[in-house]
Amino acid sequence: MNIAILASGSGTNAENIIRYFQEKRSGSQVSLVITNRRQAMVRERAAGLSVPCLYFPKEEWSGGEAVLTTLRAHHIDWVILAGFLLRVPESILNAYPDQVINIHPALLPNYGGKGMYGDRVHAAVIAAHEKVSGITIHYVNAQYDEGAIIFQATCPVLPEDTPHTLAQRIHILEYTYFPQTIEKAIASLRNG
Repeated sequence: MNIAILASGSGTNAENIIRYFQEKRSGSQVSLVITNRRQAMVRERAAGLSVPCLYFPKEEWSGGEAVLTTLRAHHIDWVILAGFLLRVPESILNAYPDQVINIHPALLPNYGGKGMYGDRVHAAVIAAHEKVSGITIHYVNAQYDEGAIIFQATCPVLPEDTPHTLAQRIHILEYTYFPQTIEKAIASLRNG
């Protein structure tokens, strides 16, 4: 199975996923990374791991046809969002039903939606005096963070937490569970 990762930022999750599948040799591989930011660090990470990374500016994402054509040209079977900050066009969602997965740095359905990413999420969790946070891995639909939940994992929110310290614990959960959950989803669809 060929996986494409969509990423907007530094690409630590993308790098972790690429390395996981390179080491696992499970029959699935990350074949392509696509970003919507010309200067995104994910481009360097992908190049360092010999995975092609393509840039499409924001205006190319509204209809998504150029991106979809590229996904098809690379024979992509699964699309994974790893810190991707744009809405996925319906043309891509329709072409990949139940094959587009996202990770969110909180326990959905709370603290999701447009504009809720990264430190914004962690700050909101802390401001609400939550005792627990975590990650949610879910299928992507046309609404931000509202697709069917595949997996959740939790970690404590400590009284002295800042968005940065909470993010560190969230990242550990992401790096541990995101690649495994992707692999299980692929196997489930393949066997199901």
